[in-house]
Amino acid sequence: MTVDNRKPRAEGEHHADHHRHEEHSHAHDDAHGHGHAHKPHDWHSESYVDEWIKRDEGREDERRPRIRQMVAMAKLPHDAAIAALDIGAGYGFVSEEVLRAFPNVHLTLQDFSALMLERARRHLADAAGRTSFVLCDLTDPGWVNQVGGPFDLIVSAIAIHNLRSTAAIAACYRGIAQLLKPGAPFLDYDLFAVVGGIETHIGLMQEAGMSRVARAWDDGHGAIIVAHGRRIV
Repeated sequence: MTVDNRKPRAEGEHHADHHRHEEHSHAHDDAHGHGHAHKPHDWHSESYVDEWIKRDEGREDERRPRIRQMVAMAKLPHDAAIAALDIGAGYGFVSEEVLRAFPNVHLTLQDFSALMLERARRHLADAAGRTSFVLCDLTDPGWVNQVGGPFDLIVSAIAIHNLRSTAAIAACYRGIAQLLKPGAPFLDYDLFAVVGGIETHIGLMQEAGMSRVARAWDDGHGAIIVAHGRRIV
């Protein structure tokens, strides 16, 4: 759930992947794409992370039905023994819904922020035997090897747009395509208009090698894209 949206730093410094629920409800204070000044996130500050999570939890009523809607789009058997990945998992809000929907899942949470992943460990303590945590940067091509896989399901929510450049997002989608098993779903709920618009993202996923890429839900602000790993003919 985390992708760093600050400007890239000098080579050798981390700069990428935190995100998440800077999610705007149609009224909010988050500035993405709205022309407002936006204070850089500090995902390595304990006080900042705690404050951000507290604010994010206040959007529970808005977000949870939407995330459940997205997870249901996986269309996988409830009792399937699957391997799943949450990209930009943050403190585990989306992961919680994946774990609830699929009691036999083993879920890997990826994030850029060690503090966020630590909060996720606490948040999902009851599912400790079904979770793994990977600290890595989506702008580092090595992230694909770090998270493991391949996966039967990959999810992400309000995360990938924070990579902030079409090239970085395209590279991320290529990594996701590599990690998907043939025909496996990738569910992405994001603010696609921040970088290029939803049609651009659909095209990038197709170019990355994903199949059956489609807009599944769109309220003009956020949207859900469902894509799949390319089937082996």
